[in-house]
Amino acid sequence: MKKEIKIGIIGTKFMGKAHTHAFVDAPLFFDLPLKPVLQVACGVDPKATEQFANRYGWKAWDTSSEKVILRDDVDLIDICTPNHLHMPVAIAAAKAGKHILCEKPMANNADDARRMLDAVEEAGVKHMMVFNYRRVPALAFAKKMIEDGKIGRIFHFNAVYFQDWLVDPQFPYTWRHNKQLAGSGAHGDLNAHIIDLARFLVGEFETVCGAEKTFIKERTIAGTNQTKEVTVDDAVSFMAHFQNGALGSFTATRFATGRKNLQRIEIFGSEGSLSFNLERLNELEYYNRNDAAGEQGFRTILVTEANHPYLNGWWPTGHIIGWEHTFVHLVSDFVTAIAKDTPVYPNFYDGLKCQFVLDAVASSIEKGRWIQIPER
Repeated sequence: MKKEIKIGIIGTKFMGKAHTHAFVDAPLFFDLPLKPVLQVACGVDPKATEQFANRYGWKAWDTSSEKVILRDDVDLIDICTPNHLHMPVAIAAAKAGKHILCEKPMANNADDARRMLDAVEEAGVKHMMVFNYRRVPALAFAKKMIEDGKIGRIFHFNAVYFQDWLVDPQFPYTWRHNKQLAGSGAHGDLNAHIIDLARFLVGEFETVCGAEKTFIKERTIAGTNQTKEVTVDDAVSFMAHFQNGALGSFTATRFATGRKNLQRIEIFGSEGSLSFNLERLNELEYYNRNDAAGEQGFRTILVTEANHPYLNGWWPTGHIIGWEHTFVHLVSDFVTAIAKDTPVYPNFYDGLKCQFVLDAVASSIEKGRWIQIPER
C-alpha cells in the first residue's frame, strides 16, 4: 500500500474546489509515489464548509486555520484564502513543519512575500506557488521549443489577460475590491499569471512602467442599499524591459466586454514566433522564418501527442484536455517532489520574483516613471 500525504485545505470557494479536484484526479492518472488524502477542509462559514467537505470527500472540516495547521494528521497545507491571509497562514504552516501549496499572488506585497520565503527556507519544508498555466501542455511545449532554439533570439513578449465580470456596474462589492484584502485588482489577480509566464518563457525583468484605471469607483454591498469605495484597479497595463534585451507589453483587465477568460501570449523571435490562446489551450501556433519561400505562415500544433508534456497520462491523441487539468499536473509534480525530496517550480522564490514586478509596476504608476526590478 502506498504511503499517504494528508492535505489540509484552507479556503473552500472557487480555488478550493479546483484544488480538491486535482488532489482526487492526480493519483488516478499519474503514478504518484504518495497518495493524497483529503484530510480536513477549513472555511469561515461552518455550514458552507461542512457542505463542501461532504460533497467533495474531505474526511473532516473546521473553521480554525490555526487548529488545522497544528493537526498531527496533516502533512501539507493548501492555501486558497483571500490574498491578505496567504502570509500569516504560510508562516504558521512553515513553523509547524508542513509543506505548503499557495495560490497566487503570493502576498499583498513583496515584504510579506519575502517573510514567507524566509519562513519556508528556515523550516526546510517544500513550497510551491499555484502558477498553474506553466502546466498547460502547450505552454510547457512552448518552453521546450524556445530552449531548443526554434524561435531564436526573443525580441518581444506580448501578453493580455481579459475578463469582463465587472463591466456591470450593479455587480456587488466583494473582498476583491478592497486593497487591504486583495492587495490589488486585475493586476495581482491576472497580471500575476502572465508575469510568471514571462519569467518562465523569456527570463527576468529589468524595468517596468505602468498605468492603471478604476472605472467604477463605488459598488453596492450585496443585500443593502449601501455603497463602498473600490480601492483597487480594474485594469493595469505596463511595458517592460527584460534582462536579455527583449521588450514586453502586458494588459490585465476585468472590463474587456465579451471576453470571459481570454489569456493570449505572443512571442516574436529572430527565427520564428509562438502564439497561445487560453481559450484554445490545446493549440500552439508556430511560425518558422526558415520555411521555404511561399510556404511560410503560422501553423497550428495540436498539443495532444503522448510525447507532449503531461499528455501521456491522459487520452489518445487528438482527445483534448481542459483548464482543470493544469492543477492536476501541478499537484502531481508537487507530491512527487515531496516524496523524492527534489526541487519543484514555481516555488516561493518565483512567487517573490513575481511580487517584485507587481510592486514595481504599482510604484511606477505612483511615481510616473520607469522602475528597476530588485534582485532580492
